[in-house]
Amino acid sequence: MSSGERLGVLDRHPLIVIDAANVVGSVPDGWWRDRAGATERLRDSLSTLAAHGLPEVGAPAEVVLVVEGKARTVASTDTVRVVAAPGEGDDTVVDLVRAEAVRRPTVVVTADRGLSERVRRLGARVLGPRSVY
Repeated sequence: MSSGERLGVLDRHPLIVIDAANVVGSVPDGWWRDRAGATERLRDSLSTLAAHGLPEVGAPAEVVLVVEGKARTVASTDTVRVVAAPGEGDDTVVDLVRAEAVRRPTVVVTADRGLSERVRRLGARVLGPRSVY
């Protein structure tokens, strides 16, 4: 399958973009002692999200976890694509939404009000961290 064909297939599936730093920070489980470890736990907890999706967007879905800072070392899995932000994670989330929201349903998972406003203007739906974690 060519990359163009693969993109066509992906475009039919909703996109769920997760603001890892914000979602991890919403659970007071000691994440601040090991940001990468906490982010890996989040990534692993999302493993079934690709197959089952969210009630708001359906399934299957493409799941993208945007990481930043000390969590940039977290790797992708078969079901969760990890994108390491070169700078601010919020800007990377916005870039992903800008590129994808015109082609398919896009949901951003975050509790960050500023980021929420930015991605809503681009056509994304926003859900809070409890929707996935």
